[in-house]
Amino acid sequence: MDPVLYGIPNCDSIKKARKWLERRGVNYAFHDYKKAGITEDKLRAWSGEVGWEVLLNKRGTTFRELPDEMKADVDEDIAVALMLSHPSMIKRPVLESEGPLIVGFRGGEYETALGLEPE
Repeated sequence: MDPVLYGIPNCDSIKKARKWLERRGVNYAFHDYKKAGITEDKLRAWSGEVGWEVLLNKRGTTFRELPDEMKADVDEDIAVALMLSHPSMIKRPVLESEGPLIVGFRGGEYETALGLEPE
């Protein structure tokens, strides 16, 4: 199975991850969840693996613009609903491979997850 990189094409972190994968010769699929969407099942599976707190991008504009009362009582169900309705609230990138799920881009973690030699 080729790894799948989830995100939004114009995101700087996505651009860095894609360049790194291409430089390393890794075949991967790119899933643009703004265009292709994301399922609740996928978000819940990711949440079960890494925790919803890791997936929810609280530093982004979309989350910060929510009313304070919505931000105060976030739990897994609310976080999943927010990420479903606003995919830009999902931290980027998310890398699915045969290794552990990785949220964010760190070359060393990608090497480990993909079974690559260190650069």
